[in-house]
Formats: sequence, structure tokens, C-alpha cells
Amino acid sequence: MNIRTDIKAIRTPGLGDATYVLTHEGISVVVDPQRDIERFEQTIAESGGSLRMVLETHLHNDYVSGGRELAANAAAELVVPAGAAPAYPSTPAFHLEDLDAGPFAVRPIHTPGHTPEHTSYLILVGDTPIVVFSGGSLLVGAAGRPDLLGSERADTLARLQYQSVTRLSELPDEVELMPTHGEGSFCSASGAGRSTSTIGDERRSNPVLLYPDVDSFVKGQMAGLQPFPAYYRFMGPANTFGYPDRPEKQPPTLSVDEVVDSDANVIDIRPKQDYANAHIPGSLGLGMGDQVGVWAGWLLPHDSNIVFIANPDQDVAEAVNQLAQIGMDRVLGVHYGLDDWTRAGQPTDSHRTTDVQGLASLIADDPTTQILDVRAPNEHEAASLDGSSWSYLPDLAKELPIELTTDRPVFVACGSGYRATAAVKWLEAGGFEPVVLIGGGIPDLVRTQPARV
Repeated sequence: MNIRTDIKAIRTPGLGDATYVLTHEGISVVVDPQRDIERFEQTIAESGGSLRMVLETHLHNDYVSGGRELAANAAAELVVPAGAAPAYPSTPAFHLEDLDAGPFAVRPIHTPGHTPEHTSYLILVGDTPIVVFSGGSLLVGAAGRPDLLGSERADTLARLQYQSVTRLSELPDEVELMPTHGEGSFCSASGAGRSTSTIGDERRSNPVLLYPDVDSFVKGQMAGLQPFPAYYRFMGPANTFGYPDRPEKQPPTLSVDEVVDSDANVIDIRPKQDYANAHIPGSLGLGMGDQVGVWAGWLLPHDSNIVFIANPDQDVAEAVNQLAQIGMDRVLGVHYGLDDWTRAGQPTDSHRTTDVQGLASLIADDPTTQILDVRAPNEHEAASLDGSSWSYLPDLAKELPIELTTDRPVFVACGSGYRATAAVKWLEAGGFEPVVLIGGGIPDLVRTQPARV
């Protein structure tokens, strides 16, 4: 890469995505920004660059774009694939029609498959191609999934994706590959590996480039696709028609009465054990981390009013930001701790927790112990406990397994206790006594157990 070209990848771990800020000779472009644009503006400022363009590879399915606001703040061009035809002003990107960024050129390459309008961007310094921003087309060790717009279009889009990844693979070996979607993204059709690569490395090792023909590629892409978050269906329209201004990151502090009167969905972001010790009945336990937004968006109605329960030292602004990234803007406020709640005579629930060894010993004593696995299908397929019930957390939120009984505890587990804690909301509502496995998960339990019969 040219020594004067600097590219910084700014990751959003909970979404499994990356935004890129490229600066060359004082001119910057940003590729696929999320809605919290301040971090990209700071990166540009630190690089000494001036923002010329914001490049959108597609109408994103997994987050609300910050492209319009970022471009407007800097009086920069907002570049959107021509086929997207968004309902707001933008510069259309047409296939192989170069865009002048001053000291470098931006070459759009139509790469449909993840979405119909999807466009990758090849950066050229002089006549030398240096990097391609491939969005949700060719990923590192994978390709963007073709089914997010519905199963009816998946086969057609998968066939387009085959042509697109093949097209990108014909770029020179030394061109760097920088996709938006990476490890942890539900937009990947298979497990994406490291974040960036080169075209040469991918041509030699990426499984999606090793299929002998389009039919085998389509079969491979469609095999083993995992469920994706329910909120995805709202993102395409949001990015087509635009979204209102972002909410304030720091929500107001609410009194007990305000929480009671809010009729909101309550998200408790305190640590798992705090939630186990005492929580508001019906609240959703999502301990603060990278995926509060993803799971809130998957498990709760997208237009929910939200109230957070948090400890005083927790970063509620980050939780608000994660919800805003997916367009859940109706955060009414936060209530800190449950001391005031209990002093006011309001009810609380609690549940027991256990560790791997404790549950393993219990199973040894009573092989009929009720165990509920709430992990994803691919996790369950890779390692499962004989005799356990299985319901992926989003499915559990819709319907409880009929084989579970309320006359004895249900030991609920996932990989670490995060999703198992979230499952408590629906188990308690169904009259069950949940006991959450924390500090470990089903794979750890499997390693301690003989086969159950």
C-alpha cells in the first residue's frame, strides 16, 4: 500500500461490522458508517484529513446508517449505489464510473448478491488499485448471505453473489480486501474469519471462491444459514427513507413512580448475579456488553418504549447508543439500582444460579433434571447434552417448550449465561422456576458428562 495512504478500521463488535476511514494526502473517505458518527469524525480529525466522501456499499440490513449526518456535517458527498434510489439526495455510484476524490479515485464495482444494489469500492492511486471495500460481498473466508431480503429471493441473489465474488477475485493479488461484515455478523453466510485480507489470499483459501460452478456455490451458501435478528426487517426501509435525529445518549433518571407509570419494556443491564438476586418482574436481563442492542432488537418490539435498570457506575449512554444504532430510539430513561424500588414496596423476582460443577453433580444424582439449552442452532448441532430440551432464545420468547413442567426447576444454559439470563423473563412469565448456569455453558457441561439416556 502507498506509504501516504492510511486506513483505519473502526469496529462495532456487537454488530460484527467495521467502518473504514481512508486518508490519502489529506483527503478522507468513510465507508459504511454507523449512526454514532462522532468516532469517525474524531478519527478523521486525528489523521489531519478533510472528509470528501461517505461511501455506502448497500442499504444495510443490520444497522441504521450514519452516512447522511456524517456527510452533511462535513459538506461531503454521500455516495450510494445507483440501484438503491434512496429517498434523499446522494451521489449515485454507477458500475465502473470513477468518482474523483482528488489525490485518488473511487471506482464503484456493482457486486449484487447480499442485496440487489450492492456496490464495492476500489480505491486507485494513479493507476494502481490498492484496496477494495467489499461491504457484504466478498468477506474474509466467506461471503455475505443472500437471504436477508426473504427466502423467495435468496436463490436469485445467491447466483448474483457468485458472479460478484468471482468478479472481485479477479482483482490483482496485492489489493487489500476490507469488508464491512466480519466475525460476529449475522450478515455472513458462514463464519467469517479475521477482519481483513488480500485478494490473493482469498483466491487461494476462501471456500466461496473454490466452488467449481454456480450451482454448487448456491448450495453451499444456502446450507446451514443461521437465524438473523428480527429487527433486520426495519433497517432496509430506514436506510432507504431516512431516520430522524438521534436521541440524547444520556437518558433522564426516572423515579420509581415514573418507571411504574411508563408502561415500558424494562431492560436490566446490571451484571447477571445482580439480576439473579433481585429484578423487576417481567424485565429483560441483558448485562451490559457489546450485544445489548442486538438482543434487545431481536427480543423486544422494535417500537418499544424502553426503561433501563442499571448500577450507578454503569455506562448507560453506551446502552442507549447500541439501541440507537438499530433505530430503537424510544428510551424513556434509567432507574439506578433497586433500593428505592423495594423501599417503595414494589415487587421483585429472583432466581437461583449454579456453576458447571454444581449442575454436573446434580445431573449425576438425578438424570431426569430439566435442562433447557437456549443456544443457536449451529451451537446446538456442534455440542448438545443428551436429554436436554432445546429452544433458541428468540424462539423461546415466542413459545415455551411443551415438554418442560412447572413442578420442578428448569436449569437454563447457553455458552456463558448471558442468553440464559435473558431467557428468565419468559420462563418466569410461564410459571417456571429458572436456575441459570453462569460462568460456563453447555459445551463445558458436555465435557463433564457421560451420555444421558
